[in-house]
Amino acid sequence: MLIVTSIAASLLGVLYVTLSLNVIKYRRKYGVSVGDGGEDELLRAIRAQANLTEYAPIGLILIACLEMNSASLLVTAPLALMFTVGRILHPLGMGAAGSALQPRVRGMQLTLFGILALVIANLLLLAFRAF
Repeated sequence: MLIVTSIAASLLGVLYVTLSLNVIKYRRKYGVSVGDGGEDELLRAIRAQANLTEYAPIGLILIACLEMNSASLLVTAPLALMFTVGRILHPLGMGAAGSALQPRVRGMQLTLFGILALVIANLLLLAFRAF
């Protein structure tokens, strides 16, 4: 059973819907159906949604691989949490032009470190199972 993957995917699914609604809000506000119309708020909303779309699949695949290969919950859950929190923090720093950059930076750090840690955990698990 892929419990950790299901929880992470559900949280990221809610985030994706939230970011999508934000894009729709700005498309309506500025009357833009395609592209960003040169509107900074819309561009930021589009990129926040797209960034999640770019990173979430690989993170979820790696989390699922750990679970399918019977990794301990003590390994899988913290790594999944790190990745998921990173994905949640990132769009918080993508708000208005004057918003704090810190959540975005921390979000990307957690995301990239999370992916790398998931990769290492998967490879180590497979290496130890091979012997």
